[in-house]
Amino acid sequence: MNLNKSEIENLERKFRLNLINSITGVKPANLIGTKNKNGQENVAVFSSVVHLGSNPAQLGFILRPQESRETDTFKNIKETEVYTINHIPEKLIKNAHYTSAKVSTEISEFEKMNIQKEYLNDFFAPFVKESPVKIGMILLSIIELPNGCKFVIGNVETLILNDILINDLGQIDLETTKSAGISGLNTYYSLTKLDTFPYVRENEIPEF
Repeated sequence: MNLNKSEIENLERKFRLNLINSITGVKPANLIGTKNKNGQENVAVFSSVVHLGSNPAQLGFILRPQESRETDTFKNIKETEVYTINHIPEKLIKNAHYTSAKVSTEISEFEKMNIQKEYLNDFFAPFVKESPVKIGMILLSIIELPNGCKFVIGNVETLILNDILINDLGQIDLETTKSAGISGLNTYYSLTKLDTFPYVRENEIPEF
């Protein structure tokens, strides 16, 4: 396959959707938990969480255009300015995937998809109990992207994971956590560590 821009645009819609969503490779699989001011909880699967900075600790994720229908995730984050990001463990991928369904606000995906929730550190939004890495976020900014999507940026308020999952350098072993990855919209992968390399300085580059 060797496609130019015009040929990509003329692909059958679903084929193009799946292809372009897959070309970046495996992405992190996360469940984002929110709650509105009336106490109604929501959790939804996302594969767009990215690291933005370490000092201050900031993460971002992308929401689809919200003009025709605002999702509960978007409404709740705008309303309360708090949310959680939770790694999806391999054993929870089916339950997590079905949170992508459009259900009414009155229905909690935690209950509908049998995903256990928990509240930790007096944080307002719910965490996913079975998640090996739980992150409590405070909203910083919502940026409108050129394609109409929303880029949600937040500060890390709290981080919860077992000490045995972190090495002496502060690196999380994602193979040990059994966190899942996503390719495209609906294909899930397990993560296997291949190797670890040092921080690279010019005088330390080996011969290849």
